[in-house]
Amino acid sequence: MYFWPADDAGSYEWKIMEKGIVIKSTGSWYWVRLEKGESVPCRIRGKFRLDGIRTTNPLAVGDVVTVEEGSDGYLITAIEKRRNYIIRKSTNLSKESHIIAANVDLALLIATVNHPVTSTVFIDRFLVTAEAYGIPAVLVFNKADLYDAEDRAMLGGLMAIYRKCGYPCYALSAVTGEQVEDVRHLLKDKTTVLSGLSGVGKSSLINRIEPGLALKTADISELHDSGKHTTTFAEMFPLTGGGFIIDTPGLRSFGIIDLKKEEISHYFPEIFAKAGECRFYNCTHTHEPGCAVREAVETDEISESRYVSYLSMLEESGKYR
Repeated sequence: MYFWPADDAGSYEWKIMEKGIVIKSTGSWYWVRLEKGESVPCRIRGKFRLDGIRTTNPLAVGDVVTVEEGSDGYLITAIEKRRNYIIRKSTNLSKESHIIAANVDLALLIATVNHPVTSTVFIDRFLVTAEAYGIPAVLVFNKADLYDAEDRAMLGGLMAIYRKCGYPCYALSAVTGEQVEDVRHLLKDKTTVLSGLSGVGKSSLINRIEPGLALKTADISELHDSGKHTTTFAEMFPLTGGGFIIDTPGLRSFGIIDLKKEEISHYFPEIFAKAGECRFYNCTHTHEPGCAVREAVETDEISESRYVSYLSMLEESGKYR
């Protein structure tokens, strides 16, 4: 905690300022955990909200902020530079993007091969975004207790693809607790964000990892085999084993943003590694002769599903011809 003069005119009126971390965001109110351990509701300074910020949320869970205590409560007056963040294209057409969480050590993508199905395109878009912002990512396939033989075969194939690319993969059940301990061990002393489609069981998994939280959960829709939005706002929770976990609302899609066409291949580790063997240094891996990446796809050295995801991201960038 420190103090700051209320104005520059030599006034003896002082304001109390303190650092804190945003632990919950509802859009209009932010809960901040102060350095002294207290969590307080805060509003954001009006002009700060407008200063060059082109996202749906000027602040995200995980942001380090400066808070000012006044007669009307607490006010967030400044935000420190983020060391990283997970971002996606916003569904709100008036804005460019939405920041899911900031200043994280690990990103867990919770996926399912059934009930509902998580597409490889969704997985790859999340992983590319994590790569672009320097966040280690882990794939966690939930609902293993519900899988039949066909589902388990699909699961094995997907885990083989992503492990080959360097991503740790886990198959577990938040309901039975199968393999949950392995994931719990990953979270120790880290700030971890969980993300995934609606209905994949993020909140159920958090409840299994940290039972005392008792987060609200709901069954998936039988009609659409998709999840209900039981988590409305992102929120950070402390873990008794050390560290913090960030629960986030379920997603319907994951649009990439702020990635240039020539950069996208850099965030597919297996494509980037093979690109050095292409005939042309600026190969886009789409049509050029002597492309080592396309040759690797043809021989199954690079997964066809990953390559298809790469092409879809090029197309979405608006520069793919």
